[in-house]
Amino acid sequence: MRGALRMNMVGVLCVTLAVGISRPDSPVADAAHARDLERVRSLLRDGADVNAAQGDGMTALHWSALNGDVTIMRVLLYAGAAVEPTTRLAGYTPLHLASQAGNGGAVRTLLEAGSDTKTQTTTGVMAMHFAAHAGAPEPIQALIEHGGDVNAGDSHSGRTPLMFATARGATDAMETLLQAGADVSLVTAVVDYPERSRADAAERRQRERLIAATKPQQERPAEARAAGARRAVRDTAAAAPPDSARVPSDTTATPPDSSAAPPDSLVQPPEEPDSLTRPETPAATADTTRPLSYTDLVGKQGGMTALHYAARDGRERAVHLLSTAGADINQTTLGDGSTALLVAIINGHFDLAMQLLEMGADPNIASEDGAAPLFATLNNEWALRTWYPQPTASRQQSTSYLELMEALLAAGADPDARLKTHIWYAAYNAGRMGVDFAGATPLWRAAYATDVQAMRLLVSYGADPNIRTTKPASRPRRQDTTRTRGSTETEEDPSGLPPTPVGGPAVHPLHAASGVGYGTSRVGQQHRHVPDGWLPAVQYLVDSLGVDVNVRDHEGYSAVHHAAARGDNAVIQFLVDRGADVMFVSRRGQTTVDMANGPQQRVQPFPETIALLESLGANNNNNCLSC
Repeated sequence: MRGALRMNMVGVLCVTLAVGISRPDSPVADAAHARDLERVRSLLRDGADVNAAQGDGMTALHWSALNGDVTIMRVLLYAGAAVEPTTRLAGYTPLHLASQAGNGGAVRTLLEAGSDTKTQTTTGVMAMHFAAHAGAPEPIQALIEHGGDVNAGDSHSGRTPLMFATARGATDAMETLLQAGADVSLVTAVVDYPERSRADAAERRQRERLIAATKPQQERPAEARAAGARRAVRDTAAAAPPDSARVPSDTTATPPDSSAAPPDSLVQPPEEPDSLTRPETPAATADTTRPLSYTDLVGKQGGMTALHYAARDGRERAVHLLSTAGADINQTTLGDGSTALLVAIINGHFDLAMQLLEMGADPNIASEDGAAPLFATLNNEWALRTWYPQPTASRQQSTSYLELMEALLAAGADPDARLKTHIWYAAYNAGRMGVDFAGATPLWRAAYATDVQAMRLLVSYGADPNIRTTKPASRPRRQDTTRTRGSTETEEDPSGLPPTPVGGPAVHPLHAASGVGYGTSRVGQQHRHVPDGWLPAVQYLVDSLGVDVNVRDHEGYSAVHHAAARGDNAVIQFLVDRGADVMFVSRRGQTTVDMANGPQQRVQPFPETIALLESLGANNNNNCLSC
């Protein structure tokens, strides 16, 4: 689940409270900051202004509320302190600060003095949210008694106090909220990232037009050309296949926000959905003839319940509380249709996933991109090395990924469930995977990790070892080096294979196990797999499962091509001994020797592999890019 990658929601906004910003005309606030009761009294007797604020807007009442100094608060209130002053940064009232600090006595004192429970900070948060996040039942109860709403959604993304408490793992606060009627079915807002991207692009173009209009006439042609070039670059990037321009963003990485909002809920939608039915997503109606951009893959995010927050953060006790309170264990997010089970697994919480299975979680509910729990388990275990950290909670679990896989299969998980599109969080938006996961099955993912144990387990439950990925849409390659500029003719196809339509069969598990992507991208920088697992994985697929050694992918590559790109003579010799043809040519015109001869920048040739393939009759075109 995309928007459910682990993100912290700790601390809604930091006001510079540690030292304050004192001013000569705010002595009472300075004394309250120092917790000096006698100084406060002396100043007030001498006529000092009880409401004078420090430079950041902190008054004496703010400080005493934050510090929980009820005695000072009462002195200040008796002297006429205003109960609703706000800080310059984020508009915090004393009640907000008392709630954030979990100071029950201070909260009650302020409420009795007339503080409003519904006042929001400029980031859209109320005192009830702060108290829930602090995990403090006493302030929560006081707020409830004075009209506080346990189901109030923050204006930022519709997060309820229950969600704040759940994300913090504050079970005492959760129990207080649930006893007061907190609704476990409420959801956060949904963010449509493709629509947001289109709106941003339109605004950017408008800005460029306005800027160009202010330039002197003689500068406009050059400016127009530059703007056109920039638009061309952006359009190319937006249209790029997911593996060529990618891969953040928890998760994208969505930039941190002052209210610590998770990326599933960045904006409030125009209106609330009238049911819990997930709305139609862009990917479901996407034009399959054009490449999906990274934003298309991210799609819609959000619509999370408190249960999804609990699953995301591995909160087992919180899951139990919510389930007991009536939470639907199989409710899906409104953004991309992820269940709590899928969210837990994506984030590596395998122990919690086992608990959810025991509670009746459905192992076959997949997210909008087709990712089901079984695939997610393998993808978490063999998460790629990326520029952004992947979840690592699975390393601290008592349940292994193989145990979880077996439990999922025993519960009826489909071993042949396929992804509908590439999953954006596989490597975030800075990856060089060299392969698209669309159409991949769990067995394909296990083969990509050279994980024979996982493949054996899947086959024992009926997995088909011959299901390939599907061909993604892509821009046609042009003969840039041999044809005139502007030519629209495509390269000739020397592979001898018929064309593969978009959505047709693409990469076979044998290709995944032999090194797909190593000769066409820098996948070696990221790929994680069983150490020394290449030959055992290929042997298992060929000798035990009967896979054809000469199967070719949608680009015309064979397993020998992929093994050659890694300089793996042992795999090449095994394939040849089983009848592999070393004379195949890819659609790009590359022989098996060419794949061993530095077909990518920064990838050096493998002389021994070149010699082996040449001895077997393969042709060397001597077109090394790294020589």
